[in-house]
Amino acid sequence: MESQDNALLVIGARSLIGRRLRDFADRWSGPVRFTSRKQLSGQSLILDFEAPQSFDPGMDFLTVIVCTPIWLLQESLLNHLVKLGMKRLIAFSSTSLFTKGESETQEEREVVAKLASGEKSTIDFCERAGVAWTILRPTLIYDEGHDENITRMAAMIRKLGFFPVCAPANGLRQPVHARDLAAAALICALTARTENKAYNVPGGEYMTYRAMAEAIFTALGRKPLIIDVPEWVWRLGFAALNLIQPGKKLKRNIGMVTRMNQDLYFDVKPAVEDFGYAPDGFTPDFSGTDPTPAPSSAQ
Repeated sequence: MESQDNALLVIGARSLIGRRLRDFADRWSGPVRFTSRKQLSGQSLILDFEAPQSFDPGMDFLTVIVCTPIWLLQESLLNHLVKLGMKRLIAFSSTSLFTKGESETQEEREVVAKLASGEKSTIDFCERAGVAWTILRPTLIYDEGHDENITRMAAMIRKLGFFPVCAPANGLRQPVHARDLAAAALICALTARTENKAYNVPGGEYMTYRAMAEAIFTALGRKPLIIDVPEWVWRLGFAALNLIQPGKKLKRNIGMVTRMNQDLYFDVKPAVEDFGYAPDGFTPDFSGTDPTPAPSSAQ
């Protein structure tokens, strides 16, 4: 097997952050390889999480950045990565760990449990194996035309001409672009001060949910038209929809609505001090994007 002193392996080439890391690959001083579950235009290696021992990239990797959900990092995969030379691991979790634990929706509580378990098992393994780890917890991730958050809101505005909120929709948000997270992962991988630490990595600007929606209208070149809908109407509507189409509960639950009035604000100072994290403000650009909602994509 070929040995490379500064080779980088990125797991999750099809994810929001993985896509941006492909754009930034030339910033890494050594060879960079990407994996995905399905072939991606000849640009990625196939990695089957159910059979990691079959992954044979033909070279060693000192550094690994994982852009897939952290709970997919099973011990069998981590052991195989160590055999491939891994000494440094950057993994992504989510600030949902702190905001959805008391959700009314079981599916969201299950996601929080997976995040907590994934973080703990990853840290425990790395400490046993002598692998330096860093966990990054983004807030609301967006990448115009690809994400399921901001892009979905834009699609609704394009279709309806207005956007409904649960009044007063004054909960704080810090949307963060996938490119800022990709850059943060690369910097962390090269910064010893970030070893064996976890960071919240929000966007560079905080605003109310209502102001965030207004900014999307502006980005689309439209005059903001925000419609206040009482919480009881949301509850009734979601209950009816979930009866008709029960398979889509996670993306339209009442917790998603009530959180419009919950502050989801996280301190960026530790990330700024340790690795110079400097995310952009919220300036979405939807020019050239498809007006339909983004398809579901694992992160």
